[in-house]
This record gives sequence, structure tokens and C-alpha cells, in this order.
Amino acid sequence: MADQDDQPSRPAADIDPHLLAFLRTRVNSFIKWDLVRFFHENVNTVDTAENIARYTGRDVSAIAPALQELVEANVLNKQDVSGITVYMLTSDEATRALIQRFILACEDRQFRVKAMYYMVRGMA
Repeated sequence: MADQDDQPSRPAADIDPHLLAFLRTRVNSFIKWDLVRFFHENVNTVDTAENIARYTGRDVSAIAPALQELVEANVLNKQDVSGITVYMLTSDEATRALIQRFILACEDRQFRVKAMYYMVRGMA
């Protein structure tokens, strides 16, 4: 009989290891997933947490910590402009390429289901 601790890794076993690492370390919440998708679809966006919250249909108190974590994970950059903090997609080409691969993989229903399963199990 398989160990219960092995179960979360099984559905993710056939996910590309780079994408799995991206899920584990950078996009490890549904809020971050939404934010990564938003910035991928709007690559030239430079905006405040309040406006990003409005565009993504989320509360600013929910996305502010996620934005900071994405900055720390080098997915986003943050800059102060006249005392106002704005966020933008990283300019790092390797990270942008990984985001592109992740978004393309998300077009596959099977990948999304496995990624969501992995994320939900990781939250438990």
C-alpha cells in the first residue's frame, strides 16, 4: 500500500519538472496563478496593487501579499514612482520564457487539473 505522503506527487509526476518547480516555489496559490496570468496577458502593465486588484476581480488585501511574494520570487518587479508602489512583469527573459511555458501548459485541461490538484493538496 502506498504511503499517504506520496499521493500529492503522483498526479504531478508527469508534469514537466521546471513547471512543477514553478508551481511549488513561485505560483503556489490560486491568487498568484491569476496574477501571473494577468501580467502575462498584459506584459506592459505597470500599475498599483489597487488597480491590479480591480482588473483581476480580487480584493487588494488578498493580492498585496501575493504581489510581494511574486517580487521576492523574481516573477514581478516593484518600483516606487513618486511615492507610489507599482508592479510590473520581470524583465528576466528566462523567467518570462518559463511563464510563457506555464501559460501554454495551462491551455491543456489535463495539466490544469493536475496543477490544481497539486495546489489544493499543498494547501491542506
